Amino acid sequence: MNPLLPAGWSLPALPPLSLYIHFPWCIRKCPYCDFNSHAVKGALPEAEYIDALIADLEHSLPMIWGRPVQTIFMGGGTPSLFSAAAISRLLDAIRARVRLLPEAEITLEANPGTFEAEKFAGYRAAGINRLSIGIQSFNDRHLAALGRVHNRAEAEQAIDIARAQFDNFNLDLMYALPQQTLAEALADIDTAIAAGSTHISAYHLTLEPNTAFAAAPPSLPDDDVCADMQEAIEARLAAAGFEHYETSAFARPGRQTRHNLNYWRFGDYLGIGAGAHGKISFPDRIVRQARYRHPTEYLTRMKQGSAIQSEEIVPLDQLPFEFMLNALRLTGGFELALFAERTGLPLTTILPELDRAEADGLLARDHLRAWPTAKGQRFLNALLERFLP
Repeated sequence: MNPLLPAGWSLPALPPLSLYIHFPWCIRKCPYCDFNSHAVKGALPEAEYIDALIADLEHSLPMIWGRPVQTIFMGGGTPSLFSAAAISRLLDAIRARVRLLPEAEITLEANPGTFEAEKFAGYRAAGINRLSIGIQSFNDRHLAALGRVHNRAEAEQAIDIARAQFDNFNLDLMYALPQQTLAEALADIDTAIAAGSTHISAYHLTLEPNTAFAAAPPSLPDDDVCADMQEAIEARLAAAGFEHYETSAFARPGRQTRHNLNYWRFGDYLGIGAGAHGKISFPDRIVRQARYRHPTEYLTRMKQGSAIQSEEIVPLDQLPFEFMLNALRLTGGFELALFAERTGLPLTTILPELDRAEADGLLARDHLRAWPTAKGQRFLNALLERFLP
């Protein structure tokens, strides 16, 4: 890659802005999970945490002043452990402090077992207009192996409640589970399709470092069976009318996750809450931030004025990789003009890498777009490595 980056770098325009809010508590930590989540011990500090999130947002306002917020995503952990009244108070505080677009997509993650019809009607009344439900599987044997706190019946009940309140909801599923067969993986997908979901996320189970599964690995299907599962899942969802638009994401027409699309297009996002990460662009720099991860430390730091643990300007020679790391997750790739718009660098910076990736069959392009081929999607890491600084 050309190491000679242009002098006087600047962005031609600021990208769209999203807001990510992290809720770090779960009922129980799952053995495969490497997210910043902590089992609830004692009473949930609901009011204290909402106060901290509001203070965190206020502290961050100078970074985003005047910029419209296009999407909000409340992730975790399990945000649905919080009451509808708490979520309503938080959203009211956000609306009072930022330019939240009237048509903003506002997503809340929820897990079966935290569902109550009255609570979820309250979320809808507060302004939540999209749910993402952590089902993972409809098979009780696999749910037990994953350490989930719900069973199939509770998952189905949660979907019934969600469908009554929301016309837009995602179901998270995993495949390549311990002792799982191809038929069982497809049965989960068929159940999700029949449930009327507008979006399905299908993730390959991986053994992440510093998890219980990494310390004591379960017996997983072999690589050939996993590849068969992936191909069969993609085919089944395509036949049902779902568009495979991102590595693990499938959507009904017009129901792609706008929040995640902003990530993949190298947009900006302010991250508040314990362990939240953010990326904020300025005309002369792009900044990454991270908050303190542990809830107790986050709350303590916020009382002292700020919970930002790290803040750094993204070096210019890392911007091509950072852009491609996101954009090439999209099966449709990216508009070539977007590279210069979001990185401030000319497309010539990465033309040699694009040429080599195309010659190797990992990438395709025309005069407007570049996108990963089927081979590039299967070997995405090998494709992304081409753009490392």
